[in-house]
Amino acid sequence: MKYRKLGGSDLRVSEISLGSWLTYGVGVESDRGRRCVDRALDLGINFIDTANVYGRGAAETFLGDALAKRARGNYLLATKVFFPMNSTDLGLSRAQILKQIDASLKRLRVDYVDLYQCHRYDPDTPLEETMQALTDVIAQGKARYIGFSEWSAEQITAAFALPGAERFVSSQPQYSLLHRHPEENVIPLCREKHVSQIVWSPLAQGVLTGKYLPGAKPPADTRAGSASMGGFIRGWTQRRILETVQKLKPVAAKAGCTLAQFALAWVLREPNVASAIVGASRPEQLEENAAASELSIDPAFFTEAEAIVA
Repeated sequence: MKYRKLGGSDLRVSEISLGSWLTYGVGVESDRGRRCVDRALDLGINFIDTANVYGRGAAETFLGDALAKRARGNYLLATKVFFPMNSTDLGLSRAQILKQIDASLKRLRVDYVDLYQCHRYDPDTPLEETMQALTDVIAQGKARYIGFSEWSAEQITAAFALPGAERFVSSQPQYSLLHRHPEENVIPLCREKHVSQIVWSPLAQGVLTGKYLPGAKPPADTRAGSASMGGFIRGWTQRRILETVQKLKPVAAKAGCTLAQFALAWVLREPNVASAIVGASRPEQLEENAAASELSIDPAFFTEAEAIVA
C-alpha cells in the first residue's frame, strides 16, 4: 500500500481507504463487517471514513466496537456532519456541530477524529458560524483537521476568505471514470488551496467492477441486488452505462489488472487525489481493491478508456 499527504495536513493516508456508507451497521452482517475492517488494516489501509447519518449512528457505533481493541495511533478516522439525525438535529449551525461531534466521538469510542467533514454545504446557516464552530472543534482537540464533501468552487473560496478560520485540508467528491465533474472547477481550486480529494464512489457503486451485465438480474450477494443498499445504485445500472462498462474490460485486461483495479488506478492517476474510498461486504474485495495502489499503468490505456466512456 502506498500513502499520500492529505492536503495541508501532516496526515499520510493510504491510497485506498475504507468507507462505511450503506454497509457497516446497516447492510452488512456484523461479523462479516468486522472481518472486512480487520483485513483492511492488515492490508495497510489506514484511513476509515464514516458519517453520523450512516444508519443514523449505526455505522459509527459498529466502527467504535470493531476498532476498540486497536491502538488509536494505528488508524486515521474521519466522520461527517450535516444530514438529519432526526426531525430537529440537522445542518451546520454552531449548536449542531458541537452537539454532533460529541455524539460521534461517543459512538466511535475515541477522544478525537483525525478529520471532521461537512457532509454538504448548509445554505441555512451563515458560513462564518459554521467555520467558527469547526475552528472551535479543532481548538478543543476533538478533531485534528477539517474537510468538506460536495461543496462548489464558490463555497470553497468563500470559506478560505474568512479571516482566522481553520483551513480545510480535504474535499470528498464523487469522482470516477463515469463521473468527472470535479475536474472542471473543484480539483483545480483545491490544488491551489492545498486541499486533497478523498474520492467517494470511485467504482460508481460497484458498476465499474463489471459485475453487472446489461439485461441481467443483479446477483443476490451484490449491492444492486440488496434490498437495503440497492436503491442508491439504480442511476448507474442503466443499460447503456452497463454496455459501456463491458467495453472497458478488454482495456483493463491489456493493462494487466481487473476492471475494478483499473478504475481505481485511473482515479489515483490524479495527483490531487489522496485516497479513493471503497466499500466492501467481503474481505476478498478489499484484497483486490488494495492491489490497485501498487499498479503502474501506461497512461495510453487510461486515454483509451476515457474515449470509450466519453
